[in-house]
Amino acid sequence: MARSDERAAGAGPLAGVRVVELAGLGPAPFSAMLLADLGADVVRVERPSGGSGKEDLLNRGKRSVRVDLKHERGPETVLALAERADILLEGFRPGVAERLGVGPEPCFERNPDLVYGRMTGWGQDGPLAETAGHDIDYIALSGVLHTIGDADGPPRVPVNLLGDFGGGAMYLAVGVLAAQLRARAGGGGQVVDASIVDGSAHLATMLHGMLATGGWNTRRGSNLLDGGAPFYDVYATSDGEYMAVGALEPQFYEQLLVGLGLSGELPDRDDPANWPEIRERLTEAFASGTKQHWTEIFDGTDACVSPVLSMTESARHPHVLARQTLVESEGVVQPAAAPRFSYTPNPLPGPVAESGAHSGRVLREWRVADHDGLLSSGAVHGELDEPA
Repeated sequence: MARSDERAAGAGPLAGVRVVELAGLGPAPFSAMLLADLGADVVRVERPSGGSGKEDLLNRGKRSVRVDLKHERGPETVLALAERADILLEGFRPGVAERLGVGPEPCFERNPDLVYGRMTGWGQDGPLAETAGHDIDYIALSGVLHTIGDADGPPRVPVNLLGDFGGGAMYLAVGVLAAQLRARAGGGGQVVDASIVDGSAHLATMLHGMLATGGWNTRRGSNLLDGGAPFYDVYATSDGEYMAVGALEPQFYEQLLVGLGLSGELPDRDDPANWPEIRERLTEAFASGTKQHWTEIFDGTDACVSPVLSMTESARHPHVLARQTLVESEGVVQPAAAPRFSYTPNPLPGPVAESGAHSGRVLREWRVADHDGLLSSGAVHGELDEPA
């Protein structure tokens, strides 16, 4: 059980875990941000010309060290940090870290217990491993993109949340933490190969099971959970807004009909042949009132009906406010850390550090040999006498 002073400090459950992040874009930085949110000491190794503004929330709560990996002592600096780290994260194409001199082999020579996390779209091997791609390509290949969209239209792009962050960053975080448990138990370090194709396919495990048993088909927009069922869909209101309906269970469906004034008027919903008529009636009903009207009608019921909120509207919702799901830090409204812990509460989101703001301090705290020499040589960019 954690001590009360630790709970008060909000150190987070990963307090004491050291993470080196080799700066990149998208899912790897998000995975490192998640670890920082949970209390890990995350050091982001940036290029001399790197850096980001304070609104780049993927870099919140981290410390920044600027290293010139093309300098003769640049790789040495990263390896020295890896020697004292628990986890290293990189999101380069396969082979890039090796060419830079900071791949798994030299890191393991310095630190056999290191967990080396690698984030790519296609994976470290396979026919496409070295080709370019983005979120939309990876979820297209994994079969997930095909499931999203209307029956009579093309697949719809789900922002980049399903691939980059759901199928990529979250799997990288789970993977390195699982490997870290093994390392701490004496099993030694290892490479974690997180691929967005693999992760997004894994997210669809339930759908694969339903497909195998006839509970799902590949005709987009015709299934229970893809907008095919009229009681699990989104409906327009009279003011051009939308309400989300998720009344899957019969008792919740009945409350939906009561709220809409349609109880006892619609055909059997268990027969898909009746779905077009049911959808038409629900569409007409929701179109007769505003979003605010229907929000008030269904508030506090179990009809599973919710207003579709924008991100700015969400920040003002009473439930979001009560839970402090969104907080303001450094003048920026942003999601609080998740999930929550009873004895080691997460700290508030930390600021985004200026590039290289912690170069000298991190080298000293992590006891990197010849830290002043690395700074003065130009391999590391930062001040020799940074304040504590």
